[in-house]
Amino acid sequence: MSKTVLLPLLADGDYHSGEDLAQVLGVSRTAVWKQLNRLQDLGLELESVRGLGYRIPGGLDLLDAAEISAAMRAESKALLRKLTVLDSVDSTNAEAMRHRAPGSSSGLAYTAEQQSAGRGRRGRQWVSPFARNIYLSLVWEFSQGAAALEGLSLAVGVAVANALQACGAPPLQLKWPNDVLCNGAKLGGILLEMTGDAAGNCQVVVGVGLNVSMPESAAENIEQAWTDVARICGNKPPSRNRLLAALLDELLPLLDGFEAGGFAPWREAWMALDAYADTAVVLHSAESRQAGIARGVDERGALQLETTLGLQSIFGGEISMRPVA
Repeated sequence: MSKTVLLPLLADGDYHSGEDLAQVLGVSRTAVWKQLNRLQDLGLELESVRGLGYRIPGGLDLLDAAEISAAMRAESKALLRKLTVLDSVDSTNAEAMRHRAPGSSSGLAYTAEQQSAGRGRRGRQWVSPFARNIYLSLVWEFSQGAAALEGLSLAVGVAVANALQACGAPPLQLKWPNDVLCNGAKLGGILLEMTGDAAGNCQVVVGVGLNVSMPESAAENIEQAWTDVARICGNKPPSRNRLLAALLDELLPLLDGFEAGGFAPWREAWMALDAYADTAVVLHSAESRQAGIARGVDERGALQLETTLGLQSIFGGEISMRPVA
């Protein structure tokens, strides 16, 4: 019996006796007890009270493909080829990469309760506790190569911000090139990975990670200010299924039309959310550091950095941007 079979029964946060759990699952109480003890492998807190039974304090907001689909708009649902919901995976981006196939990949979506090897930009680990956050990867095919995809990660940021605000989040900001912020703290991130012909037919995996109800214990190793949807929504976050539906509603039409229109139609919206507009910043890469004033982005999504040498266009990649202390 998989330990995750128990979770829907405990998701309500109420107490359930071992006898009741065994009866519902059709197994022995010993088998239930063994599986309950293994829930700690998922990083979940399990409370046991004699005479009452077992519960997960606060319950769990588990993902459900049918609920996600039911909450989506018809026009975006038509662009969704397949939605796969996993209990655990190394990385949703890696899973998407494994299943992409030229000619039949557009509209494949992968999400999971937990990632064992979630990845952010620049090879960083993405903290991925069980059933607390959102880990979503979408595959889309393009025919004009990498040049036609300039600014895509920025447009995705706008789409993510739109989805969150549609679910009741307060005003958000975007940090070039891949971060979603609220009041200066990181709420989510975007990771794009491309495979195929850089000058022709290619597949892009769009990965989005969002902190929804991040436990303090899971975030101990995060080396920057962070927040989550629960905190910014007054501890009354929308369900993760609703959030995922809203993300798919925004991302699928974006990907479907991006190659034809490019980043230009998204530029104004991105500039309105720019967290570091007209701010002194330092760009860090493996090779160098570069200081200047951030002056927004151009129609290709390149950062406009005002330096002593004039206005320079900086494209994404393995670069991070920080405000001058």
